Amino acid sequence: MYRNRHAEPTVKTLSQMFGAILVAGPRQVGKTTMLKNITQNIGYTTLDDIIVRTAAQEQSGTFFKDNPPPVFIDEIQKAPELFEQIKMYIDRDHQKGQFYMCGSQQFKMMKGVSESLSGRIGLITLLGYSLREIKSIDFNTPFIPTDEYFAERKKQLSEVSYNDIWNIIHRGSMPELCENPDFDWQMFYGAYLRTYIERDVRDLTEIGDTVKFSKFMVAVAAMTGNLLNYASLARDVGISQPTAERWLSILVASNIVYLLQPYSNNVTKRAVKTPKLYFLDTGLAAYLTKWNTPDVLKNGAMAGAFFESFVISEIIKSYYNKGILEPPIYFYRDKEMNEIDLIIENAGILHPIEIKKHADPTKKDVEAFDVLDKIMGVVRGSGGVICLYDNLITMRGNDRVIPIKYI
Repeated sequence: MYRNRHAEPTVKTLSQMFGAILVAGPRQVGKTTMLKNITQNIGYTTLDDIIVRTAAQEQSGTFFKDNPPPVFIDEIQKAPELFEQIKMYIDRDHQKGQFYMCGSQQFKMMKGVSESLSGRIGLITLLGYSLREIKSIDFNTPFIPTDEYFAERKKQLSEVSYNDIWNIIHRGSMPELCENPDFDWQMFYGAYLRTYIERDVRDLTEIGDTVKFSKFMVAVAAMTGNLLNYASLARDVGISQPTAERWLSILVASNIVYLLQPYSNNVTKRAVKTPKLYFLDTGLAAYLTKWNTPDVLKNGAMAGAFFESFVISEIIKSYYNKGILEPPIYFYRDKEMNEIDLIIENAGILHPIEIKKHADPTKKDVEAFDVLDKIMGVVRGSGGVICLYDNLITMRGNDRVIPIKYI
């Protein structure tokens, strides 16, 4: 059974605006399934097929004679030679929605997208199922802690129990695992990891030592929810710091890892400049760090980091699904150790968010928000604590306790 994805309306809108549409995202998050559902009446070809791929790479000039547009081309990153041909078709015919493509790399890493198709292509990133999609909720507005958002969100709520949330965090957001509760979690992620390293990673760079790269992924997963530390990663794995930087850029390009940038403006001289690192699929992070059951995870030393990673990932999905490629989200930390887990910027207003895995937030949890009032030129808006409490209630001023079911 096909589950409707929140990114579908965005893909359809982009197809009316651009000649080409490209959906990027990690492997097995449902890119092909979604696009096949949208493009049922047009041609389909996949560059996973070695014969098709060879034709695309070596005879790109005639490829679209055999595969005339409108057409859906799967795994497009395997033949960047096609981008120039797509540009020629679009410039000649000026028709919208002629080329649908998907691939498992970020657009900026796909050689040829920015050069050939600038202004001609609609871009979207797809991740695994969101909590909204898992709960079959249609509401698809990007998360922002305002009165207007909560009034609309309240109309479509689904209860999420404490155990339910930890089961979802542990199992992860891969559609196949969500749709098949009987699938073995360990076997799935073991196969996923092997395929990812053998195929996607080799596509992006020459990595001789795949064992060390696996070890590197474990070290990165153990860092989820924390400040990025290249020196520590390099030391843990036994590689040089430049290698750690290069390997992390691969995980970012594959949409496995997200680097949340610190908020700064011209007057925030005391703010840290290092990004925070988040694994976008908590199931994969749990597999890598050997938290083998939901109970062990929720009671373990990394429970807070995993809950925070899950919330950040959910909020990112709410923006990606609406076609917002760079969500306006940051964190704040300064040299006095004032810290705000998440800042959402909207229309020049900063909305501070704290993320806590407990169900009993206090006013102390939002004290750090006041630091924003001391930054010249900053307007602070409503914020709150996202946590496992049941009800949306006012905490202090315009800051609320925000149950996770509201994101």
